Amino acid sequence: MRFFCLRCVSPFHSSLSHAAAVFFIRRNGHRLRFCAVPTQPNMEQMLICLSLALIAGLLMSRAAKAFNLPAVTSYLPAVTSYLLAGLLLGPFFLGRLGLSGLGFGFGSLAQVEGYSILTQVALGFIAFVIGNEFRLSALKRMGRQAVAVGIAQAVITTALVDAALILLHFLHPGVISLASAITLGSIAAATAPAATLMVVKQYKASGPLTHLLLMVVAIDDAVGLVLFSASYGVANALEQGRIDPLSVIVEPLLEILLSLALGAAAGYLLNLLEVYFHSRSKRMSLSVAFVLLTVGISMTEFELGGTRCGFSLLLVCMMTGTVFCNICPTSEELMDRLDRWVSPINILFFVLSGAELDLTILADPFVLLIGVVYIVARSAGKIAGSYASSRAARCSDNIQKYLGITLLPQAGVALGMAATAAQLSDGHMVRNVVLFSVLVYELAGPTLTKIALTAAGEIRPEGRTSARVENKPEEVA
Repeated sequence: MRFFCLRCVSPFHSSLSHAAAVFFIRRNGHRLRFCAVPTQPNMEQMLICLSLALIAGLLMSRAAKAFNLPAVTSYLPAVTSYLLAGLLLGPFFLGRLGLSGLGFGFGSLAQVEGYSILTQVALGFIAFVIGNEFRLSALKRMGRQAVAVGIAQAVITTALVDAALILLHFLHPGVISLASAITLGSIAAATAPAATLMVVKQYKASGPLTHLLLMVVAIDDAVGLVLFSASYGVANALEQGRIDPLSVIVEPLLEILLSLALGAAAGYLLNLLEVYFHSRSKRMSLSVAFVLLTVGISMTEFELGGTRCGFSLLLVCMMTGTVFCNICPTSEELMDRLDRWVSPINILFFVLSGAELDLTILADPFVLLIGVVYIVARSAGKIAGSYASSRAARCSDNIQKYLGITLLPQAGVALGMAATAAQLSDGHMVRNVVLFSVLVYELAGPTLTKIALTAAGEIRPEGRTSARVENKPEEVA
């Protein structure tokens, strides 16, 4: 809070008292009237901050190309540049200059969290676009493989991380509790769809690996939710001595079913209304409105017969896109236009994600120890689990080799699970370990995804690209 003496400020500033707490203090025999004004940035600060963040992200991606270091920048996706731009604008670098009041940089993590509505909207659009991958033609061709691989690799990853962290608990009981070890294992199953989709879109990746990857990333959210709910229920039972079947089984399954039902209804309604508009701009505007509507509804919670009911934002928006794309004959062209329209929102999403990376966790040696074990075990689980499950599903050699690497990015979903796990006795350790892994995976994950897709032959090597000049592929000597 900031405090202003209303005897010393101009009438313009004193008008702030309508939205602030007013109180009186006696000083030197005088009765002074003070106003406590919230430190939330005002509208002009927010607009300046967002515009500078967008410009910084674009300039950082341009700077990465300008260095022209083949060993580094040729494999540096724009997503990583946006994250680095956010990290520089965050409270641990430029934010320390104290210029956040002018809209330059983010002075604190709390200020970054003030833009959370923008990140939620960006995730909604990302999930809606991923729904385009679940067309019936694709499901007939790869649907069974996607479900089998999606479930198997998530379960194997959870098992490996659980084994590694439980072993660490028995070797050093004071470092991590058994409840936290089990919870972290389930969080490891979650994969970040945003970074993966951005890499695919930037390089126009296409092929069997890309199509299966986007399906598996979407399935991961549902599988991860069930695994986390079950593991968290077991962790609570270890600490409290009892198991609550309602929170372990009923609530996560109900959340998945409600999310899929809401998404299906929204997609069907969007198609019904879309036929009344013939203008491309109006049809796109209607699609944007429905994504915003589903994001808003998915953030609500209610109780039904004593059972807590909620929605998964990613599942709701993904199902909306899936139903709409399968019943609307012009959905493909509309999806392409929508993807271009939300490009600035996606850039801001990653810049804000970079600004949210908390570097203070690097000072805790226990977090670093557990974090390294977690990252190594999770990476091994994703790669080995994807290889074994895709081999069992008789996928192609490229999918068996490279799918696991493309599933390494981790971000928002995992952080949401970690926030829930904060209620454990050492829940702060769970949160810090997940923050550390997100820091590593968000910076390295997109680059590894691009390397894997390039090695699989699903990214076409390109020369210098420009909107003014037709792109020409690089010639191989």
